[in-house]
Amino acid sequence: MTVGTTTLPLPSWEDSTVVVEPPGTEPGAWSGAPSSIVADGHVYLAYRLRLPIGAGRGIANVVARSSDGLNFTVVAEIGKDTFGAESLERPALVRTPEGRWRLYVSAATPETKHWRVDLLEADTPEGLATAAAVTVLAGDETAAWKDPVLHHDEHGWHLWASVHPLESWDDADRMTTEYATSPDGVHWTRRRTALAGRPGRWDARGVRVSSVQVTGDEITVAYDGRATAGENWEERTGVARGARLPDGTFGELTAEEHEPIGSPHPPYGLRYLSLVDLPDGGRRIYYEATRADGAHDLRTERV
Repeated sequence: MTVGTTTLPLPSWEDSTVVVEPPGTEPGAWSGAPSSIVADGHVYLAYRLRLPIGAGRGIANVVARSSDGLNFTVVAEIGKDTFGAESLERPALVRTPEGRWRLYVSAATPETKHWRVDLLEADTPEGLATAAAVTVLAGDETAAWKDPVLHHDEHGWHLWASVHPLESWDDADRMTTEYATSPDGVHWTRRRTALAGRPGRWDARGVRVSSVQVTGDEITVAYDGRATAGENWEERTGVARGARLPDGTFGELTAEEHEPIGSPHPPYGLRYLSLVDLPDGGRRIYYEATRADGAHDLRTERV
């Protein structure tokens, strides 16, 4: 799909390969929410494992390594009990300019709709399994922060996270994408709402940026969206774009006028797209998608 002067690869499904099977075969059993990077000639993939509500929900974040982008070996696994969390959601895997490894973990506060983001940091990806957690996006009684996507450049650290309003228990599934900046990737300043749902459209109920591509001063993103509360957990994927502002931050995003990309299997969820540039010059996308039995698997395509 061409967006402005850039192209953002999107799934075609027919060319996809399953890289992680879900931990069950029923709706609510998911592998996915991937975050991918390339380091030291390998593809590293962080993802979430989930069981249905009542059976454990988001049980673990996993970090795995691959030489071909298809066959992965687990190098670290962090369970939800490490964070005292009721559930874990999408992790964000980052390599700092100094070569340190970071994993930003979304953790649910038990018996609430609140979420926060904790940071693990280590010298190696294996070390993330035993790293001490530091809360970097605490949220509060009015807002839950989760599912961050990060970018680092000469202007510092940039973050897009999904934020859920907590005024009403029944409406806490609503979400916007909020944008924040940081000098170090630890201490964050919220700047603005980057993307919000569009009334009457397929993304009216909530939007969540899942992948960021920066080309010069232009930013192109993949994002998840849903129209209703009933589509929670089965979002589909769209594209939005924006630009860098004179102060070095990124401005608001504008959704493209295209129909979303979904799985061919009802209820058509296809979300958490992550894009990575490969050492050989190619690219891969990773994403979570609904399969025929209602579970979600983690898939990849070379693009």
